[in-house]
Amino acid sequence: MQENKETPEQKRERLRQQELKGNPTGNLNDAFNKANNGSLVDLVGSLGWKGTGILIFVVIVGVIIYSFFFS
Repeated sequence: MQENKETPEQKRERLRQQELKGNPTGNLNDAFNKANNGSLVDLVGSLGWKGTGILIFVVIVGVIIYSFFFS
């Protein structure tokens, strides 16, 4: 017997696709507003854990540099 083992990422994508099929007007609204408010989930999902760590590190270093020069 073969079990269908899907990763959490595949499950999220499958559920997202089902939601888009069930709600086409919501999909249209998301498409129009995507440029204004990008999805953090999509960003983090595409970067992976290393990219997310680097992004967090860069933000922290940026805050430290900003507070050093402007406080």
